[in-house]
Amino acid sequence: MTPKKIERVKKKIADIKRTLAAEKRKFGCYDDGRGLRYLPTKYFMQLADYSGGLAYTKWFDKNFPDDSGFPDFLFEWTIILFKTGKTKEAEKKAFQTFCSNTYLFDKYFGRQITPIDKWEGSNLEIPAFTKYLDYSIEQNELSDFSKWLYTLISTQNFINRSNKFIDIQKRLKTEDDEETRHYLVETASQLEQLS
Repeated sequence: MTPKKIERVKKKIADIKRTLAAEKRKFGCYDDGRGLRYLPTKYFMQLADYSGGLAYTKWFDKNFPDDSGFPDFLFEWTIILFKTGKTKEAEKKAFQTFCSNTYLFDKYFGRQITPIDKWEGSNLEIPAFTKYLDYSIEQNELSDFSKWLYTLISTQNFINRSNKFIDIQKRLKTEDDEETRHYLVETASQLEQLS
């Protein structure tokens, strides 16, 4: 990345922070309907500024504690945690990433994406999804992360939890009973929060 490009990316981060701060001053809270808050992790990734990305995700977590984020944002957050040596937190964020889009890791590793007959409320449409992920196993700067992620998702614990999550999503696709749906959603949410 050229020095000029680096400065442009840094300016984008600063502009987003300034815009969010102005919203907070004006409204007393963040009114970020445009989703600007999800963009800085991408820019920190472009700069390979993982420490800056970690500081930003801590700020995000403090200011948007109930915001589940988008799959690519959660994936970037996972990479940032890994790259800053926070592997336990990265493991938890990786599972949250999986829950937000069960096809993301297949896309990252270049595997064929096979739709699962399940409730897709938590996933982007597959054709749209295949166009938006900016990361892949082919990127040299992510080789250490790729090895770590592959090992993580191959563990029996991750496999069991992901299978359970998918089973819940399959049941949600056809379940009409409100009480049962509530129980399934709660179970999925609890599963996602386990470390």
